[in-house]
Amino acid sequence: MLSSSPAREEFTALFFVESSYPLEKVSEIIAGEQSSGTFISLPGESAELKERSRARVVSITEQAPANAASLHSAFLKRKHASEHYFRGQVEIAFPIENIGVNIPALLTTVAGNLFEIGEVTGLRLLDITLPEPFATKFAGPQFGIEGTRTLCNIHDRPIIGTIIKPSIGLMPEQTAQVVDELCAGGIDFIKDDELTASPDYATFDARLNAVMPVIKKHADRLGRMPMYAINISGSVDEMLRRHDAVAEAGGTCIMLNLNWVGHSAVEHIRKHSQLPIHGHRNGWGALTRNPSLGFSFPAYQKIWRLCGIDHLHVNGIKSKFWEPDDSVIDSALHCLTPFSGVQPVMPVFSSGQWAGQAPDLYRHLKSVDLMHLAGAGIIGHPGGIAAGVQSMREGWEAAIHQVPVHQYAKTRPALAAALEKFGGA
Repeated sequence: MLSSSPAREEFTALFFVESSYPLEKVSEIIAGEQSSGTFISLPGESAELKERSRARVVSITEQAPANAASLHSAFLKRKHASEHYFRGQVEIAFPIENIGVNIPALLTTVAGNLFEIGEVTGLRLLDITLPEPFATKFAGPQFGIEGTRTLCNIHDRPIIGTIIKPSIGLMPEQTAQVVDELCAGGIDFIKDDELTASPDYATFDARLNAVMPVIKKHADRLGRMPMYAINISGSVDEMLRRHDAVAEAGGTCIMLNLNWVGHSAVEHIRKHSQLPIHGHRNGWGALTRNPSLGFSFPAYQKIWRLCGIDHLHVNGIKSKFWEPDDSVIDSALHCLTPFSGVQPVMPVFSSGQWAGQAPDLYRHLKSVDLMHLAGAGIIGHPGGIAAGVQSMREGWEAAIHQVPVHQYAKTRPALAAALEKFGGA
């Protein structure tokens, strides 16, 4: 039975639910398990306590049932459950008083033991909705899109960047040489590969000390500082020290492997940080690739925005990964969408990117507030790195001016060469 809104402050979570039990029943089980109830009635769960603390089912939207379970449940096997599996979207409201301004408590509520509930054979967190007075109590992005643009001194177009490759194996002086070539080519943004943190042969400190003089040299020539998102991922103490070293060296960005350093660590770094936080989502596939389990991106990015990141990877269109293009675009749009007074984060496109994809991105996003990172599309350009960077900018010029990219390339050799080399990829 759906309940009416009580006189208390709430937030809501939207789930996909699959069960051999009717959704009305399993939804109440989830609501109880994730708030004041349990699998049997207890004397302490008084009417007054329920009114204050129990979650409530707001809505149920039935979907077509399935004849097979998405996930195995030994509980249902013991119960000899039906082979008919109900499916649908369920919205549940939770009292804010239950969690406070606490990311671990928020996640435990909307993504905790409910994944373990025996009656459930499919469960996925689709989205969360928070009242603005509550959402704005979290740190949120410090720099966001506009602050990042100001530091890069790049406006009215995407920030064009790349990833240092090879991802593993470069000595500090070799990393500095790659950065030197990229900066000479006019790059806006460079990031470490997520696999590189502080290996013995190229420690964080050695890398920072090798790269920053190169970036400063080019900043004097360019009149702007190319942004280097150096990977500071490690223990909290290590990340705090590394952040301070980057700031002292004149750097303008830090990168975190979000899923593995953790939400509380990111919050702690955000409260200490003087620099934008570049959020890499590696490991995301484990949380989302099964459509009947885990997280959908709308909820995922909102949690990280509350923690305070400024940029977030969304994959790339026509990339080397599993994700379809419409999902990538949808993820970027969610990063750019206002959320309860929490400023947007800059979506970061990477993996198999090149100049010819700019028109598709612009048509779908209707925005230039993004980072477009190309590896081979820049470094592998037949005219060299400078021509690769130029081709990316020209691809976006064509997109913004709504000129067909092949037509725009007729008088632009860098773009023409990119179309010839990568156009059939």
